[in-house]
Amino acid sequence: MNVINLSKQKIFTNKNEVYAYELVFKDGENHPAGFSDNVKGTAQLIIRSITSPELENLLGKNTLAFVNVDDKTLTKGILDVLDKNRFILNILEDIKLTENVINKIIQYRKRGFRLSIEHFDSSADMISKFSRLFNYIDIIKMDTVLSEPQNMQKVMNKFKGTRIKLLAQNIETKEDFRKYLDMGFDLFQGYYLDKPEVMEIIGSKEPAQFIILQLIKIIKEDNTNNDKLEYFIKKQPDLSYKLIQFFNNSKRFSIKVESLTQVITLMGRDKLLRWLLVYLYSEVSKNPASKTLLDLAIKRAERMEAEADPRNKEKAYLAGMFSMLSSIFETDIRELMNHINMDNDITSLVLEKKGIFASSLMRAEQAEKEYLKKVMLANFDKIYTTDLIYTLEYSGVEIDKDKI
Repeated sequence: MNVINLSKQKIFTNKNEVYAYELVFKDGENHPAGFSDNVKGTAQLIIRSITSPELENLLGKNTLAFVNVDDKTLTKGILDVLDKNRFILNILEDIKLTENVINKIIQYRKRGFRLSIEHFDSSADMISKFSRLFNYIDIIKMDTVLSEPQNMQKVMNKFKGTRIKLLAQNIETKEDFRKYLDMGFDLFQGYYLDKPEVMEIIGSKEPAQFIILQLIKIIKEDNTNNDKLEYFIKKQPDLSYKLIQFFNNSKRFSIKVESLTQVITLMGRDKLLRWLLVYLYSEVSKNPASKTLLDLAIKRAERMEAEADPRNKEKAYLAGMFSMLSSIFETDIRELMNHINMDNDITSLVLEKKGIFASSLMRAEQAEKEYLKKVMLANFDKIYTTDLIYTLEYSGVEIDKDKI
């Protein structure tokens, strides 16, 4: 079961109303885990927890949420799946502000994300470090413990009355709250106001292959509206991340990604559909031979596409790809096909090996068998007899023991 620990703490306005939550993800030892750690292993699960229906239960319908980001996060593309109307990107104070990172921060601001700076200590060094970004920052979270009073007042004088909101962190007592309220802070956070609440978030239990097949179904049912497609993809952050990564690495496109709608539009639905099938084989399958099967499926699909008449080339390619799905999933192919509304010619080929593509499929299978037979015979002396027997028995092939 995919489980993470999540800490949330309320942030209040100067009228004592809840403005937002700060979300902090915990690792197995209950230490804070940054988004950059997630890139290496837990990003998909963590982002899924905040892009899922659980978000409504976690935050309520309209409350904002701060999520911590650093230089690695900003350059990995995983933030693109977040809802810009719900999440404030909270820039960590020790971020490495390279030109690339600065450009990314500005890019996210232009897309509509709100930005904040975490643990701002009001020092001259801190002001100098973030000077190029103040035009894009919406909230400065001033650390009342780390900030020298005279420095804090200078920052207050500089930004008070501008569009930037000032947040007082580490409000530990009633006296603290009164002091910083009188100073003119807009927002407040600390143990006196609210102690962090730790909870468990459970990741999606839905089999990944069915999620992809549902997405394929959406593509096939409505070929005009990208909004529904984008909405569904955003709810599968691991898929979103891989799609954006694929798009960024594509030699056909040299532009910066600004939205999933942009990716979908530029790729086109046919290319997106093909990519999803590749994703099914290479990313979702747990079959150790999935990479080889993917290569075989693509070869089969391309062969059938080449043999088809011009009107049916795209359909023939999909038929070839779908014809091998049952090889990589421990699921009945009928159950897989029940989740989507594919063309009758494709469905009849996959389920019954009938229809207009049947002869093309037979030729492809025969070519594959001949090739694999050559490979097997060329390497027959390397195959253990017991392994061969196990394989044949497992496949339902009877062996005449008198001839062994």
